[in-house]
Amino acid sequence: MRSRFLAFASLCSFAACKGGDATPNADTSAAATTAAAPVAPTVVTISAKDFSYEAPDTIQAGAVTLRLVNNGAELHHVQLLKLSDGKSYADLVAGFKAMKPTDAPPPWIHDVAGPNSPLPGGGNSQVTESLEPGDYAIVCLIPGTDHVPHMMKGMMKSLTVVPATGAAASLPTADITVSMSDYAWSVTPEITAGKHIIKIENTAAQSHEMFIAALAPGKTAADLAAWAEHMTGPPPAKPIGGISGMAKGGVAYIPVDLAPGEYGLFCFLPDAKDGKPHVAHGMLKQFTVK
Repeated sequence: MRSRFLAFASLCSFAACKGGDATPNADTSAAATTAAAPVAPTVVTISAKDFSYEAPDTIQAGAVTLRLVNNGAELHHVQLLKLSDGKSYADLVAGFKAMKPTDAPPPWIHDVAGPNSPLPGGGNSQVTESLEPGDYAIVCLIPGTDHVPHMMKGMMKSLTVVPATGAAASLPTADITVSMSDYAWSVTPEITAGKHIIKIENTAAQSHEMFIAALAPGKTAADLAAWAEHMTGPPPAKPIGGISGMAKGGVAYIPVDLAPGEYGLFCFLPDAKDGKPHVAHGMLKQFTVK
């Protein structure tokens, strides 16, 4: 679940290949000064509904944009789990069936960020990151009002990431950086209205998510954290994406287009020490977009 960096591709100078020719022709000179255009990441669309995914079985490794469309009536996200030690998707399914609520996840499961929940009923969110080859699972860990994670209702799908062929795609250039720690976000510079590309990095020892919500008038980030405990009544905010759980060292990029207003950042992942959601440890941040 660690994101990797891919450099922008560039054309080398052909003039250096002609040792005795001090006056390159016009075509050679143009090649020497022209950089190759960056290759955009492939966009992979994952459609969610209550309670299943539609997504490709196989995608190529490297920089990729995962786009989640939530066609369900409930909140859904994409949590990627990378499987190691020769484990398969069948092993994951069997392991989850045998797990007790108090059991820790097996050590061969690794969190990789995916798009966090957009607005149900057709909303979408996306994440761009670099994926390594291997076996993965797409799961939804969000619980419903019955407090049962959607994964336990069958909202899981296998995904195989194969070695890439062709030109390497480039990761986006961000104008805002968010660094996640235990238990806070460092945002540089502050988020203003309009379109931005946010680079999110996890420097903490444990996994964190960044769920972004637009707060309803008069509501606070604390109101949403309290609502999430019971999910009764209308939610005091509108979900607009972010990233799901990402392990230490992970890097991901998300686009945002924010209108002026009040917003919140939240991490609802359970703590490695006491199992409480990270919002209970203070990992929520309210900010004003101007």
